[in-house]
Amino acid sequence: MTQSARTPTPPGKQMLSEQVYAHLRDAIMRGRYAPGDALKPQDLAREQGVSLAVVREALVRVVGEGLADRLPNRGFAVPAFSDRRWQQLAEARRTIEPVVLRMSVERGDVDWEARVRAAHHRLARTPVYAPGDGEFYSAAWAEAHRLFHRTLLEGCGNPVLLETFDRMWTASELARRWSAHRDPTRDGIGEHRQLEEAALARDADTAAAVLARHLTLTAAALTRGVRDGAEGEGAGAGAARS
Repeated sequence: MTQSARTPTPPGKQMLSEQVYAHLRDAIMRGRYAPGDALKPQDLAREQGVSLAVVREALVRVVGEGLADRLPNRGFAVPAFSDRRWQQLAEARRTIEPVVLRMSVERGDVDWEARVRAAHHRLARTPVYAPGDGEFYSAAWAEAHRLFHRTLLEGCGNPVLLETFDRMWTASELARRWSAHRDPTRDGIGEHRQLEEAALARDADTAAAVLARHLTLTAAALTRGVRDGAEGEGAGAGAARS
């Protein structure tokens, strides 16, 4: 009996798709597209000098990361501020992450404490903005931010819960950036310091409460943006907070 093998993607096409994906992801993150803007494959193909097939492959990837929507009979678009997914995602994070942090505080060993301290030090010492990037926070800071939040939870010792965190973190990246843009006076530095202090003091109740509030503030800023009629504004990002 013969089996039909899946035809592998040619290396050249794969490279082009990767380049278009990186360009598109960066453009969405930097606010070149406003919430709700259409992402037209034909225009993107013309801009990038590639085929529609390459563009569609890149678009499917950004959809998978929660950075775009695939709309029935309407193509692709950047998610809107009013999209209920942001509030649903925030609810999921507020439900899961404080519980995991509580487990982490209760189970984490001395090595975990050292990693938390090091991750917070790295976050606090990493410049939020890179020279020439203007209002957009640096890739180095974004990674330090992710690492700090993940390290806080790693003491739980449950890889399934950590995989859940990873998925939710990726899906919420765009909401984090929009929220930061809407609430530039928020004290993210202070919130992160409170998280570190409560975790290392082994105060599970305080750590969980601080994290829940931290996550709530991110979603609240998006809600205010819609209420204030900001649906059509660009979504350039300041320093993400949660």
